Amino acid sequence: MEETFLYKQIAESIRNEILQGQLKPGDRLPAVRQMTTRWSCTPGTVQRAYRELAHQGLITSRPGQGTHVTGGFLGKEESLLRRSTLANRTEAFLLEMISSGYPTVEIEQAFILALDHWRVKKTSPSPALTDTIIFNGSHDLLVGWLAAHFNEIFRDISFQPTFSGSLGGLIALANGSAHLAGSHLWDEETNTYNIPFVRKLLPGKQVALVTLAQRRLGLILPPGNPLGIRNLSDLVSPGIIFINRQSGSGTRVWLDIQLHSLGIDSNLITGYTNERSTHSDIARLIAEGQANAGIGLEAAALAFGLDFLFLTLERYDLVIPETLIKHPPIQALVDWLQTPRARKVITSFKGYDAQTTGEITRVT
Repeated sequence: MEETFLYKQIAESIRNEILQGQLKPGDRLPAVRQMTTRWSCTPGTVQRAYRELAHQGLITSRPGQGTHVTGGFLGKEESLLRRSTLANRTEAFLLEMISSGYPTVEIEQAFILALDHWRVKKTSPSPALTDTIIFNGSHDLLVGWLAAHFNEIFRDISFQPTFSGSLGGLIALANGSAHLAGSHLWDEETNTYNIPFVRKLLPGKQVALVTLAQRRLGLILPPGNPLGIRNLSDLVSPGIIFINRQSGSGTRVWLDIQLHSLGIDSNLITGYTNERSTHSDIARLIAEGQANAGIGLEAAALAFGLDFLFLTLERYDLVIPETLIKHPPIQALVDWLQTPRARKVITSFKGYDAQTTGEITRVT
């Protein structure tokens, strides 16, 4: 196996040991030299695996002290939840306004005026919400829309999203820090989405996959595609500055598999290690001229007035433990996804298909 992909196996093996409790917070990981012997690989491959796990907050390394499983991982995730929720809801509002034709200067001015008005008019606090759905997973514009409009659709239910990637969402389900996850992990061997990964990361658990939508994924490019990019092979051409999704995201998993099958060395793609955690971040940076190619959703490209080169139609599922599927707030969300209104909302986002929205697949 090529070492470019062996590092993913090493990272996944360690990640599973952490999830299954074989490695506990504070435990020291084997030295790089020991791992090179165990996996018959170079030190660089092990170091890359360790860097990916560190990026996900699962391990930490200190000079002279070795590499250890992070002790405060869950607490850190929970402490960032409020700020992440605020940022994601604000981003959903921005995308909605930009899509409606408002320039960013006017949006900013309106936001400042609204804050000032609220400070003056502020009255008694809102009634307490009876339930909260905690979401963790892959970034999606529809999930952002739901976060912004949830209280309009479901009274007395709160929706709190964290975008940590498809893999991060499944890990959150495994450790009990989320009620549902958003995932679009494609498995090359079975040519299916999510099921093999759910079985691997949630072994023995009964899970429901509820399809949110099918999404058009491809290359986001500057208006007019001035460099004439036609396919993934063109990314190694001189002058192209790429911007990538983060390791562990479903988009990144799909892209790495495609590059491998095409025989494209990612080290030859300028900017391949420059990662962002949302599709809108990719589109925004390309619109600002900081990159001239990125991987992302058509909806994000159109929101920023960019070109888009279609590559694949992917399935985005909400992953819900069977023990929670009948929990009233989550049942309400699943029921809503099966309504004409939900399909109308989804199809209002260009690049989304709602034909399979609300379909449920059981995984055991």
